[in-house]
Amino acid sequence: MKVMKFGGSSVAERFAQVLQIAEDGGDDTAIVVSALGDTTDQLLRAIEEAREGKKGQSEPALDTLRALVDRSVKVATDALGAQHEAELRELVDRVTADLPRLLSGIAALEECSKATADRVLSFGERVAASLVAFGLRQRGRNAEMVDSGTWTVTDDSFGSAAVLWDESAARVRALAIGWHPATVYVHTGFLGRTRGGRPTTLGRNGSDYTATLLARALSASEITIWTDVPGVMTGDPSLVDEAYPVPHLSYRETLELGGLGLRILHPRTIVPLLESGIPLRIRSTLDPAAEGTRIDAVALGGTARDRPTCVTSLEDVVLFELEGSQKSEGIGIAPRALSALAEAGVDVWFASLAPRGNGIAILVARAQVDRARAALERVFAADEVRGALQKLRTTDDVTLLTLVAEAMGQAPNVAGRFFGALGALGINVRAATQGATSRAISAVVSQADTPAAVRAVHAAFNLSREQVNLLLLGVGTVGSQVLSQLGEQREARLRDHDLDLRLFGVAGRTKAVHRAEGLDPTAAHETLQREGAPWNIDALLDALARLPVPILVDCTASDDMAPVYLAALRRGIHVVAANKKPLADTFAQYTSLRAAARRAHRAYRYETTVGASLPIVETLANLVRTGDRVRLVEGSFSGTLGYLSNEVMAGVPLSRAVARAKELGYTEPHPRDDLSGKDAARKALILAREVGLPAELAQVVVAPFVPESILAHEDLGDFFAALEHFDAAFDERIRGLKAEGRVLRYLARIDLTQPVPTLEVGPVGVPAAHPATRLRGSEAFVAFTTERYAEYPLVVQGAGAGGAVTAAGVIADVLALSQGLRGR
Repeated sequence: MKVMKFGGSSVAERFAQVLQIAEDGGDDTAIVVSALGDTTDQLLRAIEEAREGKKGQSEPALDTLRALVDRSVKVATDALGAQHEAELRELVDRVTADLPRLLSGIAALEECSKATADRVLSFGERVAASLVAFGLRQRGRNAEMVDSGTWTVTDDSFGSAAVLWDESAARVRALAIGWHPATVYVHTGFLGRTRGGRPTTLGRNGSDYTATLLARALSASEITIWTDVPGVMTGDPSLVDEAYPVPHLSYRETLELGGLGLRILHPRTIVPLLESGIPLRIRSTLDPAAEGTRIDAVALGGTARDRPTCVTSLEDVVLFELEGSQKSEGIGIAPRALSALAEAGVDVWFASLAPRGNGIAILVARAQVDRARAALERVFAADEVRGALQKLRTTDDVTLLTLVAEAMGQAPNVAGRFFGALGALGINVRAATQGATSRAISAVVSQADTPAAVRAVHAAFNLSREQVNLLLLGVGTVGSQVLSQLGEQREARLRDHDLDLRLFGVAGRTKAVHRAEGLDPTAAHETLQREGAPWNIDALLDALARLPVPILVDCTASDDMAPVYLAALRRGIHVVAANKKPLADTFAQYTSLRAAARRAHRAYRYETTVGASLPIVETLANLVRTGDRVRLVEGSFSGTLGYLSNEVMAGVPLSRAVARAKELGYTEPHPRDDLSGKDAARKALILAREVGLPAELAQVVVAPFVPESILAHEDLGDFFAALEHFDAAFDERIRGLKAEGRVLRYLARIDLTQPVPTLEVGPVGVPAAHPATRLRGSEAFVAFTTERYAEYPLVVQGAGAGGAVTAAGVIADVLALSQGLRGR
């Protein structure tokens, strides 16, 4: 025997699909159905309209009933054909024949008991089951509707009746003797009857409960619940785009999830399965071919042991906090609070105790807040008056966030990763606990933080690809290349590294555009031009901070970015910068940025500020971190000036070489920023500070590549005209260097061997044996002479200029940061 249960929205919206699935089930299949769509809500509305109508008048309620009948007929007619409309209307009218009388009675009395409400609500399932049975008969199957009240025996707790199992099982078995094996029996869900025959309903998820009770009574081989979702999801799909069905759950995990508010299954639905061992599968009528989620007695094992199952978020809850004072010793706050709530009939969703029970945080449903507050205030009124208890605190804008896994108690660092994911976004945890079963760990967070918290925890446990969100400032040479490379490599990063680099937003000089779901990097520039609006950095950072792994990427050359970095770090946003100016400003600013990153436990990466994508900063940092003593740093830090040096040594006039470098994207927007040597000086200063020197930019002795008189021209036309006039003199200098067997290079030198360390940058002629003579094109290099690398300096060499190279370095910083967060 197999049991299939169909949800109400499936019956209402995919009636033909439901019939096909039921037919494909073959013989020995029992079916349970819920009321169509929002039928139960319509019936509740009819009850309310009857109760609130003028005495003895139930017309509004009957109008609602007529709308329900019309909708039910239309659902089936659309699937079966217009030729069946009259039969279907007659069928539905016959099933609902007693409803007008019941509604009229409610109107006459102007009240409705729970028992009467259960009678009214029973018609929803009866209509649905009758329609499904009729539809199957039209498709050539023998099918009959069965009112589950004929076998589901309950107590008289109307509205949420308790099932009397032994009597119910006996009735099912007695009825089953007369059921024909070739007939499909379509049972109403949700319904029962007392021993005396009065209709009852089983409460929330009652139809699922009916299905598992029927499966147990019939010793079914399997039960399938057909619904709108493809299974139990790893997270709320409305919050987590990457949520996917969990292939397998144990009964115990499912109980845990149901107890935490998982809407798809109520804990009591699982109880008959626990007692019978019957497996349950949740599948979707939207995708019948998908396997869905299987739930059985087998716990997770093997490679899945350290993979949590689901992240749940329970809202519409309120947090109560009770805290003792110095006078509260021995008053037993926690046990008294829990006892008071139990006596008041308040369900406690979560409780976190202070040591020795001297305080407690309790979470209850919003609907029970008034009852809970009254119970707690009544029990602790005297303690508060005498100062043994602080005033009861209530917070109503909270969510219970929970991670559930069968093998959680067997895997290390689950709590660390859980809270680390929240901390990484700056999300405050109001209270926390790990369940007694070791299958769940929960935290109470602000309701406003719910989407970000669910996504962060979901991603942190590899339930999905790691999502990283970037806000790119600057769409010039480097920024444009960053956009291009993000688009080109997106699929490869998703496929090979499970890394989803999302472009949250792009900001130019005056306009910005952003989307929480991400922008297409390949079209971001056009989107910025088309949809961009004046931007406010605080608003952008606030929006970015709500997303998983938020990173501010600065590809500008702006002088005033330090306050932006500090604002980002305060919000828990990582910073990746190609902009060297904030680091090369005052030493106080340099140290404040580094300190702010440490305080915020955020990364501030700036590898590209010195040598494009060359690992110069990281190499030096590793030398210092490992205790090596740096004696001398010497290098060509400017790929631009390295390119120019090579070109003029090859006989190219200086003005033509500079023009070509600008075309290639090697220079700053105005080439004088490179030729002045200030850019190289800033890079040297950054490295000096990385070594530990408290140096200022004014202490760097700078000799420009060309005379200051040429650099004074702001207009590019005047600037290049002045360069042409200087070509002859510069060429003369090159001929002199060649005569001496030397090569022109623009070098920086940080000498720490002197009592007073020196910092110098400028054009020099180096001998043929110098390592800088090997540089080609725009290559940069640096040589570190240290105590460990005394005889043979540690050399880093490679492409040191260009938008594409620098952009690659920026993305490498982003990747290193994100992979580091995942422990990879």
